[in-house]
Amino acid sequence: MRMNNRLLWVALFCMPFLYGASSLAQSPFDGTWKNEPSKVKRDPKPVVEYIAQGWYHCESCVPQWTVKADGTDQTVSNQEVDTMNIKEVDAKTVSVVGKKDGKVAFEQTVTVSADGKTLTVKGVGHPPNGDKPVEYTTMLKRVGTPHSDVHATSGRWMVVSGQASENAQMTTYKVEGDELKMSRPTGESYTAKFDGNDYSVTGSYGYDQVSLKRVNQNSFEETDKLKGKVVEVDTWTVSKDGKTLTVVAVEKPSERTNTFVATKVAAKK
Repeated sequence: MRMNNRLLWVALFCMPFLYGASSLAQSPFDGTWKNEPSKVKRDPKPVVEYIAQGWYHCESCVPQWTVKADGTDQTVSNQEVDTMNIKEVDAKTVSVVGKKDGKVAFEQTVTVSADGKTLTVKGVGHPPNGDKPVEYTTMLKRVGTPHSDVHATSGRWMVVSGQASENAQMTTYKVEGDELKMSRPTGESYTAKFDGNDYSVTGSYGYDQVSLKRVNQNSFEETDKLKGKVVEVDTWTVSKDGKTLTVVAVEKPSERTNTFVATKVAAKK
């Protein structure tokens, strides 16, 4: 389940959690799970980015990258999208638009507070197979002091909180024998066996292949790939009482590690 750090405005803001329902579930992963944003444990490394002299620079990205911030579509590589359009709206606001195959994948407005200490990211994602957009808001706090020779949104930032619309919080898991089926309201899905082989993913910009390995009855490891490169390794564990799902997500190659918690929702009778 891919959660990638794209720039300071990432879909980090859309938490990678699950939903599903089956009154006859045999696997501890079967059922409906809903993300608990208040229980997220975030990697302590800050997001570092700046805009200066008409260029955007992502210093905390691995690898680092730079594009013009002139309000035109700029080609990018090693990203989930093909082009990025970054524009300085005013002294405290930046707009970002990412496109894939010529279609808008996400739109974001990044605004710094009057005192320069808080960054607010409001965005709308457009899943490739989804019929409804994903809306999200992320709050970040500044680390260190701002510099006068860059745009006010520039600097070192720590994520404080994030919220996303319900269609980004829910996913269906169903285990049948040695096969796992996953689907989300956004149109993202895959079917994969617990054999370590790569299987296709549909409906996601962040990853296009997945491989699964069992750790034990209540835990498995998922490796996500994009264009043949590993982009994230997640360990999924269901608690002994079957009510809580914990995901430790390690982004590659940055090694940023975030932990997410979801709770099981009772199946409808």
